[in-house]
Amino acid sequence: MKDFLKKFELYIGSIFVSITIIVVIINVFTRYFLKFTYFWSEEVAVGCFVWTIFLGTAAAYREKGLIGVEAIIVLLPEKIRNIVEFLTYILLTVLSGLMCVFSFTYVMSSSKITAALELSYGYINFSIVISFALMTLYSIIFTIESLKKAFLHKTN
Repeated sequence: MKDFLKKFELYIGSIFVSITIIVVIINVFTRYFLKFTYFWSEEVAVGCFVWTIFLGTAAAYREKGLIGVEAIIVLLPEKIRNIVEFLTYILLTVLSGLMCVFSFTYVMSSSKITAALELSYGYINFSIVISFALMTLYSIIFTIESLKKAFLHKTN
């Protein structure tokens, strides 16, 4: 259970990508061999794919796997580098928090529905809110870690 909670975005994302693959394979099979398609398959596949993308983004952020510019920062002395990292995480916390609020406002105010299933796009777009909420949480954790490293770290 502890492992699931540590990487739950990856597990849930893998469920969504599996659903996407299964739906697409079934739809291709029925289209070419049985000469019909399920009217809802594209919406389900796209919705699951969107969830996969945003959960994957949050997971990549947690692992610090997103692209970063470090060419100049690595040239700085360690103490200054730690302070710059701390300030960067504060900025990322604020930005991801704002994006979480803005995406939540967008999702709650949207009344658009899908064409085939007539479901609210809110079910799909809520993945954006969850992604930014997780990124905000991880940013807070990274900020605390970098605070300890930059200001509370004692040198021997």
